[in-house]
Amino acid sequence: MIFVAAYAIIGAVFAVAFLIGGVNRLDPAAKASGLAFRVIVFPGCVALWPLLAVKWLRGEVIK
Repeated sequence: MIFVAAYAIIGAVFAVAFLIGGVNRLDPAAKASGLAFRVIVFPGCVALWPLLAVKWLRGEVIK
């Protein structure tokens, strides 16, 4: 249970940082998106934060 809570907390912190700055580098189409898009993808960023962190660090662009 503690692992799940820690994973979710780390994911939430990562998601906020990622949605503020990282998503624009990974997906060029996200530059024109607004707050609604970021709210919708927040849960996915929390759940998939390890994958997104690797892609963000590598500077990969999602096609």
